[in-house]
Amino acid sequence: PLAVIPTHYFESVRQTMEGPLTVTRCRVGVCEEGSDTARSVCVIDFLVSQHPVAQILRDHVIFKIVPMLNPDGVYLGNYRCSLMGFDLNRHWQDPSPWAHPTLHAVKQLIVQMNQDPRVSLEFYIDVHAHSTMLNGFMYGNVFEDEERVQRQAVFPRLLCQNAPDFSFSNTSFNRDMVKAGTGRRFLGGLLDDTSYCYTLEVSFYSYMAAGSTAPVPYTEETCALMEPDGRKFSFS
Repeated sequence: PLAVIPTHYFESVRQTMEGPLTVTRCRVGVCEEGSDTARSVCVIDFLVSQHPVAQILRDHVIFKIVPMLNPDGVYLGNYRCSLMGFDLNRHWQDPSPWAHPTLHAVKQLIVQMNQDPRVSLEFYIDVHAHSTMLNGFMYGNVFEDEERVQRQAVFPRLLCQNAPDFSFSNTSFNRDMVKAGTGRRFLGGLLDDTSYCYTLEVSFYSYMAAGSTAPVPYTEETCALMEPDGRKFSFS
């Protein structure tokens, strides 16, 4: 069935929001099971746990997590396109409520939250799985303000320090025209300079730890970036 978010959901969300906000969006393609399971499930499990860091985060930050943006395409087994054949991560600039209903709903929610004076939308993280590169790494945006560029590099550096499978050397910052329709690029231009927008990529298959000569396959037991309780990502 086509997934549609009812309009009354947005009003209930707005009534419960006040403070710093992080939005995370996962899984456009059926092949991105690692980004869906490892990222959203592990971090959600951690955030609702009794761990003292999780309790502090819940007290100070609002998390909005979309575990799967493309449920119909994933159900059908599409590699990266939706039920109607669209790559949802290329239509952020002008999504259609008819052709891209889930993307339209998520974008509408983010825009409304950004316009709410009670909310400080500080992070947007778009999570994918990568078919050719090893490790976890990030894509960020390029800005004219050098100080903003340096601030944007802090979070990937923290991830690199906390997670042995995250590679800062593979992380890059760009403004490729071919990526203009992605969530990272569109929201990087929409939100103000206190917001940080990233794409987090996690390898399909394995990572290479520092000083190692053999890749470590990604399994539930070896996923260091997304530990079973999500601590590595959340501690950063």
